[in-house]
Amino acid sequence: MALFKKKEQPTPPVESAKTDSEALDAAAAVDEIMKKYDRESNTRLWEGWQKIAVYAVLAAFSLFCIYVTLFVTWMDLVRYPSFMGCILVIGYLIYPARKGVQKVNHMPWYDWIIMVLGAGAFFYVVANAQSLTVRLGTMNIKFYEVVIGIIGIIAVVELCRRSVGIPILCVAGAFLLYALYYYWFGRDRGAAFAVRQVTINLFYLTNGILTTPLQVCAKFIVVFIIFGAFLERTGISDYFISLANCVAGAASGGPAKVAVISSALCGMVSGSSVGNTVTTGSVTIPMMKRTGYKGEFAGAVEAAASTGGQIMPPIMGAAAFIMAEFTQTPYSNIIVRAILPAVLYFTGIFICVHLEAKRLGLRGIPKDQLPRFSKLLPKIYLLIPLVVLVYLVSSGTRTMAFSAAVAIVLAIVVGLFNKDARMTPAVLFDALANGAKSCISVAAACGIAGVVAGCINMTGLASKLITAIVTVSGGHLFIALFLTMLCCIVLGMGVPTTANYCIMASTCAPILIQMNVPALAAHFFVFYFGIVADITPPVALAAYAGSAIAKAPPMKTAFNATKLAIAAFIVPYVFALSPSMLLIFDAGTGTAAMVLQVVQIVITALLGIFGVAAGLSGYIFRPMAWWGRILCVVGGLTLLVPGAATDVIGLVLVGGVCALDYLSAKRAKHGMA
Repeated sequence: MALFKKKEQPTPPVESAKTDSEALDAAAAVDEIMKKYDRESNTRLWEGWQKIAVYAVLAAFSLFCIYVTLFVTWMDLVRYPSFMGCILVIGYLIYPARKGVQKVNHMPWYDWIIMVLGAGAFFYVVANAQSLTVRLGTMNIKFYEVVIGIIGIIAVVELCRRSVGIPILCVAGAFLLYALYYYWFGRDRGAAFAVRQVTINLFYLTNGILTTPLQVCAKFIVVFIIFGAFLERTGISDYFISLANCVAGAASGGPAKVAVISSALCGMVSGSSVGNTVTTGSVTIPMMKRTGYKGEFAGAVEAAASTGGQIMPPIMGAAAFIMAEFTQTPYSNIIVRAILPAVLYFTGIFICVHLEAKRLGLRGIPKDQLPRFSKLLPKIYLLIPLVVLVYLVSSGTRTMAFSAAVAIVLAIVVGLFNKDARMTPAVLFDALANGAKSCISVAAACGIAGVVAGCINMTGLASKLITAIVTVSGGHLFIALFLTMLCCIVLGMGVPTTANYCIMASTCAPILIQMNVPALAAHFFVFYFGIVADITPPVALAAYAGSAIAKAPPMKTAFNATKLAIAAFIVPYVFALSPSMLLIFDAGTGTAAMVLQVVQIVITALLGIFGVAAGLSGYIFRPMAWWGRILCVVGGLTLLVPGAATDVIGLVLVGGVCALDYLSAKRAKHGMA
């Protein structure tokens, strides 16, 4: 799910200027790919004064959110329904009922009706908040209010279908049917009672649509999305790509390494797997192909690296804010604990890219085609908003909303000094509008995730799932982790990361916590596996977007992306079994012991990731025999399993294979000489 959505195609930093027609064709191709794989890109076509009017509504929504977040203290039944009502208004203005070619300045009558009735349902709650607060204590809700609640739920469901997709609705629908069954037959009170109870719980109480995911979205996420929209307008994405070219462009297989670094950096700004793949990939994938990488590998590199944007500190994706709320952990704490896993993830991809470049004998980009660091240094001021945001959030002296607001102001100021992307009044207006537009799908997904969480809570389903998983696993933690991983990946196929995390945090995370996994490690576990669903076949949207740019087979690209992101499938098991990777230690552990544990796990994990990556690539100093690849993978996995004995076994296996491969390559070289 996109936290910071970026739509513009970055300017290639190492290519000669294109003609206007070529640039338009490239932009059209990027737009077509985004519309195919990213539902958020399928929006209505507004032109002329109608576009100005719609964008004015969007900009007003952004200003409203900033104002409410910073200066207003409203009761829950005023703040959150008003937020959802506004989301329905702008959502139906932006998203049509069907994908495909849209008529310009056309919004069918039925969309106006759904928008008015749906938003009106939530504003009814706002207008009657005091009365409802008293009556909800005794569930004294009138018949017409139940009808209003049903209308509001249907409007949210339809907006989610338009902006997010159907898979999440299938999941929510299954839980909703179970809730109706629970009240209808489980309580034996009839259909009317079931519909009434479910509607009250999901619409009026703050444990349904208005539960934690939507609350966090309204309080924090929306302001950070708007900040992301402003930061994009400063030209920081282009700066990151140029910086990555400067650092790694000349190295062996340079363009692929540039893709990894630039996607990691841009991931701090864009939390969308598909959006990041398309925008940075439109530059890096053609560069990789020209260097000599196969199309399916080039697309996979970009998809795997872009997917990691949602786990990349210091900002990460929208789900990280919700994790802070679920676990009652400061967001700054979440950021710090996410550093080591993120480093291992991107290190794994970088190693795979390097070994593939060595295997193919690929060279880097000629230095005369790369940007000079001396020319990039004067623009380092573009990082000021990001640096200040990180400082304010990590210091804990200010709220996250205030920190984001300060960062927005700094982004505007910084934009005034960037002549290549100057912050004019028109750009400021556009940033406010696009920030609001990016909020729609996140809020809709959070609302539906709340429906799932509400159904689970009102029926007590979570305890039943916990009992079932514990029984199936026989009390073995590893089996429970594996079953949880399967649930996350299957659910994540087509379900946005934010909604996926919310659902898994309500269902599977408690299972792991009951099996003595620390709460934060359990939540990180389900968070990671919800993200990798974007590159896991058969529904690997980020990989498919990369394959479209690379003009490569989609399924081959998806399998390559899965192989490149192997660290994402291994690291969660490591921090679930050894929470010290997340800087979680047993009570009473001394500082020296903490440092020693962290150093040990970092070294063994890096060596383990190298072993697995080398085994999968089949190359270290020269092509490896099949048995060497197997030993390397086994050794890498044992290094990743916590424990002194497994570390020794892993070191022997990986070190032995590396030594044999080095000697074999040396003999082959002398033999050729």
